[in-house]
Amino acid sequence: MGYRNMRYWRSGEKMKQCIDLDKKVTITFTMKTYLPDGTVAEQPRRTYTFIYGVESQIPSLEEALKGAIPGEKKTIEVPPAELYGEHDPSLIREIPKAGLIRQRVKQGKYYRQMKRGSLVSFKVLEVKGESVVADFNPPTAGISATVDLEVIAVTDATQKEISAAMEAQTRRQIGCG
Repeated sequence: MGYRNMRYWRSGEKMKQCIDLDKKVTITFTMKTYLPDGTVAEQPRRTYTFIYGVESQIPSLEEALKGAIPGEKKTIEVPPAELYGEHDPSLIREIPKAGLIRQRVKQGKYYRQMKRGSLVSFKVLEVKGESVVADFNPPTAGISATVDLEVIAVTDATQKEISAAMEAQTRRQIGCG
């Protein structure tokens, strides 16, 4: 039986806790994001603490952390589907210019207009005579990331911490946090 199936792992004379449900986990990480146009953005190192199994994380992070111990380092590749979604080529369409505000139609820029109480938003890929090639994908579609992390601490979460984490997760799920 491997240490990943146990709550603790022996390292010399120390007992280290493994990441499992209801554990308070602290990690440090850096993240590089890769935009579909080839742009790479690197974020500075950050520290993040959460209750594992209560506060939802992206699936690849949760999977990589399960059973990890303090001091363990990992590199995680995060696909677009886990972040903002894949870029969908079927959302690129040629549409008529009629009804669009001409001053806002600029190649390479985002066009936004309220129509019948709804926001119409797209990226103008090409301006033609009487039409526009428009990309209706969200601006964040197709972004992937690489996360380099280190597990700093794993402790038992208190019932109060678990309850607070559950409440915060519920607020995030309904868009209030």
